[in-house]
Amino acid sequence: MYVSFFDRPKVRLLVVASLAAPVFLLAGCANKSASSSVYNYGQAQREQIVRLGTVVSVRAVTIQEDQSSGVGTVGGAALGGVAASSIGGGRGSILASIGGAILGGLVGNAVENRMGKTQGLEITVQLDNGETRVVAQEADVPLSTGQRVRMLSGNGPTRVVPM
Repeated sequence: MYVSFFDRPKVRLLVVASLAAPVFLLAGCANKSASSSVYNYGQAQREQIVRLGTVVSVRAVTIQEDQSSGVGTVGGAALGGVAASSIGGGRGSILASIGGAILGGLVGNAVENRMGKTQGLEITVQLDNGETRVVAQEADVPLSTGQRVRMLSGNGPTRVVPM
């Protein structure tokens, strides 16, 4: 009986992992940020409006990506299917592969959704002109009630930064 090189479970897993790795690496390159300290290239060297005010309240929030890319689901399904394919033989191997793909896809999707969440702050600012504004941003700069801040806006997101 002839056994193909790709019929060996470890070799199949290695092949799928090597094909899936670039997908995961490219997905990691899509780095979104809600930080008040991060500007994308198009926002650099752009004039912004500066308004001064005082923080009235700060509330912890979760900032979540709008949509998942599907990379976690696809990658998890591929790896789960290949890993489970070594279980049993014949029809049992096929059923194990299908089950592994489903479970792997669910786990991969859950991991991707968890990675798409960031701890943030909802900051309410009373501006010096009497207006009140609320901005949500990453919790990377500590802000507290009563603190004087600058609100930067124009050509992109509005940022709340300490004075």
